[in-house]
Amino acid sequence: MSLSFLLQIDQTGIEESVGVTDISLWEILKGSEEFGNEGIGWSGWGIIITLSLMLGYAIFIFVERYLALRKANKEEKGFIAKIREYIVDGKIDSAKDYCSRSHAPSARMIEKGIARLGRPIEVISASIENAAKLEILRLEQRLSFLATAAGAAPMIGFLGTTVGMVGVFIDLQNAASLDIDVIAPGIMTAMITTVAGLVVGIVAYVGYNFLVARIGNVVYQMENDALEFMDILQQPGK
Repeated sequence: MSLSFLLQIDQTGIEESVGVTDISLWEILKGSEEFGNEGIGWSGWGIIITLSLMLGYAIFIFVERYLALRKANKEEKGFIAKIREYIVDGKIDSAKDYCSRSHAPSARMIEKGIARLGRPIEVISASIENAAKLEILRLEQRLSFLATAAGAAPMIGFLGTTVGMVGVFIDLQNAASLDIDVIAPGIMTAMITTVAGLVVGIVAYVGYNFLVARIGNVVYQMENDALEFMDILQQPGK
């Protein structure tokens, strides 16, 4: 009798475990055509598409700015020494041509200063400062989107959480009985959109801070080159 009871328990456990299946995230997303049946619903789809577009654009900005900053960091070795040599020898046009052949922000900044040679030192300094500000703006272009996405993406994800939970209560109110199939769509909307928002926010935040650090290195090099150039102009006999 005891053995028969154990067999009944074992069969019951097998029957209960038959209906348990693993569902992938893609299957959940594919089943989102009808809100309230399965999947994440049209509201969840709208939020996920928005976050996907933000993620794609954030990655594009990061890659594009990284390559631009990498190029800006490649200043020719001995750049200021070569400029010093040209200025001392009076080869102003050669100094301009040398700057124009370089793609570094410092070269474009120094080129503006060379073009003002012969004017008061204050005018040259102001010209270099204005050129430096313009170069920094070029380096920082589109970075504001990364900063915005870092803060906005998690909030959009939390909006999906709120929408999903509202859907849960609506379905519970309209349901005749409490069933997991009733609350599953809303909970999936809440969880998936939250995860998506956090992923986009983390990627944008890390990318923004990484690029800002790289820009800081370029700006430091520009400041150093500007100071050395001004020292060249203020040397006796120049």
